[in-house]
Amino acid sequence: MPEIELLPEGTSHQRDNLNHQAIEDYLKTIYMLAQAESPVSTSRIAEAREVKPASATSMIKRLANLKMVNYEKHYGVTLTLAGEKLALEVIRHHRLIELYLMEALGFSWDEVHEQADILEHVISEKLEERIAAALNHPEFDPHGDPIPAKDGSMALVDVELLSTVPAGQTVWVRRIIDDANSELLRYLAEMGLVPGTAVSVQVAPFEGPHAAD
Repeated sequence: MPEIELLPEGTSHQRDNLNHQAIEDYLKTIYMLAQAESPVSTSRIAEAREVKPASATSMIKRLANLKMVNYEKHYGVTLTLAGEKLALEVIRHHRLIELYLMEALGFSWDEVHEQADILEHVISEKLEERIAAALNHPEFDPHGDPIPAKDGSMALVDVELLSTVPAGQTVWVRRIIDDANSELLRYLAEMGLVPGTAVSVQVAPFEGPHAAD
């Protein structure tokens, strides 16, 4: 993340933009991490944001002052209603943009995450609604993640890991968790493991092809 304090003089607009983007990025990260475990520890946030714990703590304190998070030292972080609302708005932007880039502009599903990370902070509410309408108000993005509705509600996704499905069963691929890993997404696409695809689970004999390694 750019150090705002190190920007040259006369760049107040850049400072405002970077400040706003950093706030949205942290809120989105906290929301996503909280889906697995809440409250969210500072160390998990720092690891996800790829910053030092001290930097994460500094931003968390700023978010607490803005009434976006609840923070207690040694306890963790939870989003306030205002923080959750903003996090869901950014996630909605991100996932709508991903789908629009694929459907309207021909991007592949391994390219859209990086582009959406940039554009999610700058599109207007009017453009967001135009995109949603053009896509017929979708509920899921290209990787199977639910898209928050305008009111913050989301479709429920009841899934289990493919690795836990017993051999011999046929299941439907619903969601790819790691949507930021371009190499993995390209590999899964080559294998045909994309949302909406039926998969018959098989177990390779002798613990698979690496058993003799």
